[in-house]
Amino acid sequence: MRKVYHRLERQYHEKEWTVEEDALAFLTDAGLVGRLTMSQQVRWPTNGDTVSELEHKIGESMWWLIILAERMNIDSGAALEKFLTKTEMKLGE
Repeated sequence: MRKVYHRLERQYHEKEWTVEEDALAFLTDAGLVGRLTMSQQVRWPTNGDTVSELEHKIGESMWWLIILAERMNIDSGAALEKFLTKTEMKLGE
């Protein structure tokens, strides 16, 4: 699917996004998750189907993290496992 986005980037911007631009796209979507969460919790006004939009943006944010890891040669599964192991050890102390 990332290849399709690269085609769009070349079409509209004449080149593919950099890793930094991908990171900014992720941060934008992560911010929208925050705003949609506020809407879902009735703490911010909404104009649409908050649950559906929130589900979409959470999925998209997860996708961006996987893409970023791949582009930086990081095994996202291993990174998650290391994080969980380290956190569990700290909490168990």
